[in-house]
Amino acid sequence: MWIADNWNDYEVIDTSSGEKLERWGNYILVRPDPQVIWRTPTEDARWKKPNGHYYRSSKGGGEWEFFQLPQEWEITYNGRTNLNLTFHLKPFHFKHTGLFPEQAVNWEWFSSIIKEALNKNPARTIKVLNLFAYTGGATLSAAAAGAHVTHVDASKGMVGWAKENAAASGLADAPVRWLVDDCVKFVEREIRRGNTYDAVIMDPPSYGRGPKGEIWKIEDSVYPLIELATNVLTKNPLFFLINSYTTGLQPAVLTYMLETVLAPKFGGCVQSSEIGLPVSSNGLVLPCGASGRWTVK
Repeated sequence: MWIADNWNDYEVIDTSSGEKLERWGNYILVRPDPQVIWRTPTEDARWKKPNGHYYRSSKGGGEWEFFQLPQEWEITYNGRTNLNLTFHLKPFHFKHTGLFPEQAVNWEWFSSIIKEALNKNPARTIKVLNLFAYTGGATLSAAAAGAHVTHVDASKGMVGWAKENAAASGLADAPVRWLVDDCVKFVEREIRRGNTYDAVIMDPPSYGRGPKGEIWKIEDSVYPLIELATNVLTKNPLFFLINSYTTGLQPAVLTYMLETVLAPKFGGCVQSSEIGLPVSSNGLVLPCGASGRWTVK
């Protein structure tokens, strides 16, 4: 498992009975987690006095209950690859805060690849395409490492939020294109325009809709998108990253997709694994989805 264990401002304190107790900077949240099927004693006093608690409804969805939690606050990430990022957080629909902290393990991985390539050739321009880019964690990491990034998400609100994170991280003037667009249609247009990228990052949702109501269902759409995205890669690309929070897309499935699409065309190496976060109360690791990585070597 690839573990995001370099956080100071974020912590999974404990897990039990379908929920996780987390520290986000100075604030404590309790949120549901479908992976937490065990029932262990909840001895930490913070279980009973969080700043926010998201209750899932038996009818679907859920709602927040707040206790002295601001509408918005910040946390920072200082990574092993000299990343220094700041994120604006705010609780919003379906338990989210605007950040998936487990993704830091991937930020570190591709940031080191970008920096290594630039160290070998400082004059090189490395172009990264980030699809389903959300609030910009991967975008900021790639930009901080020295890449030129094209950030694409179907939600105008998420793109605006990502810009706020860029400004807070001192990356307001970084070479980033911020685009509100349907990811599949954007890639199709880039192919027609002949634009290419040295790397692709994608974090597709299980289900979603584009700006004009386009339906995305990951089981039907992700493999064709991987095939499509290989057509915007340069002749000598650096890496390809796909993340999955969908139960059916386990690491072996991610490996198979990347092996059958990227390896025949570019060679290279494919690795996939669960990603996770350490639990400070017991030393265990909470699984948080999976990632598939292709690299040129």
